[in-house]
Amino acid sequence: MADAEPRSVSDERRGGIVLLRGTDRAGFAVAFADRLRGAGLAAGLSETGDFVHALEVSPPVSVDVLYWTARIAFVRRRGDLDAFDRVFHAVFDEAPPLPLTRSAVPPSKRDDVHLAVPHGVDEPAAGGGLPWATLPPPVAAAEPGDSPLRTPERRPSALAALAELPFEELDPRELALLGDAVRDSLARWPARRTRRHAIDPAGRRIALRPTIARARRTAWEPVTVVRQRPVRRPRRAVLICDLSESMRAQAAAYLHMMRAFTLVADAEVFAFATTLTRLTPALRRTSAEEAMARATEAVGDRFGGTRIATNLTALLDSHHGNSLRGALVLVASDGWDSDPPARMSAAMARLRRRAHRILWLNPRAGAPGYAPKVAGMAAALPFCDHLLPAATFADLAAAVRLLARP
Repeated sequence: MADAEPRSVSDERRGGIVLLRGTDRAGFAVAFADRLRGAGLAAGLSETGDFVHALEVSPPVSVDVLYWTARIAFVRRRGDLDAFDRVFHAVFDEAPPLPLTRSAVPPSKRDDVHLAVPHGVDEPAAGGGLPWATLPPPVAAAEPGDSPLRTPERRPSALAALAELPFEELDPRELALLGDAVRDSLARWPARRTRRHAIDPAGRRIALRPTIARARRTAWEPVTVVRQRPVRRPRRAVLICDLSESMRAQAAAYLHMMRAFTLVADAEVFAFATTLTRLTPALRRTSAEEAMARATEAVGDRFGGTRIATNLTALLDSHHGNSLRGALVLVASDGWDSDPPARMSAAMARLRRRAHRILWLNPRAGAPGYAPKVAGMAAALPFCDHLLPAATFADLAAAVRLLARP
């Protein structure tokens, strides 16, 4: 508490006259936060603590400064500004009209209902700009001027604005944002324990050979014990994407996502329609445009028919089938397959025995009332760990977080 605090240097730096001198700042902040909560603002302990700390570090010299100090501490959303202004005017009934500026003249007199405000407070230095980044509530059209000061308006990020839009409504530039977002979310990729060990003083296992080798210098007495720990490596990821006609709207977005996996998680990427195509070399390009062009050129049967079971069997039988052992497998397809369901079940059973986890992304799984009634999807579902929707940015972000979970 700050009852009857002595006059400090910070209190005197504005000519020796400040508000709230001799006032319990913590009690004032708690009472003001309680009124804000009654008006619907989320004024919690963190916001109240920030306000008390701000009053201690920079005591307000005018109601103008106190307004901006409280607004910065308590207002977190633009929609809360009206409620905050109403509460502030209810407490300080003679506050100057909004929008408050750095050159606003403080009130010449105050009543003693809430606080004792001294008279003759000097104005803050003009030209300092608004102490917050967002704009005050508009009251009139701004006149053009030559002032270099600007107050930028906070807006949602590009990804937040596009999170719920279907992929077919996005242009190539907006789809490229997906790859950047996936790359950022894959910063911490899960690792697996290998059979190899490395020397580590904090290890729990004793390395016998190095310990015995050092014991030769001490008459075969193991004076120095060498310890080791298991070596952990990033878990392998394999992505298999359906580029048939029924997946035309999602094809570009899925390719951007798979390119992010190849760059960050060193994943193996395959695409299929009627035949299987390995896209890993094509997607490992610095330029996203070049990677998309090479991947599109490599898949010669894109936007054609679909043979999911045949292509999964071809992958398991090829020399790339060993990359599926202990891997995180992601299959992106709507499940429409021209192969018989029995063949799909056999291929998925083989894949289940090799893979660590299998995630199936279906762009139609998020539709209301969806049920996996398609023969191919119904045959593959018992062998999948998760069936996830993948029709928007938000769906893919949730799938990537689940896939990257340790």
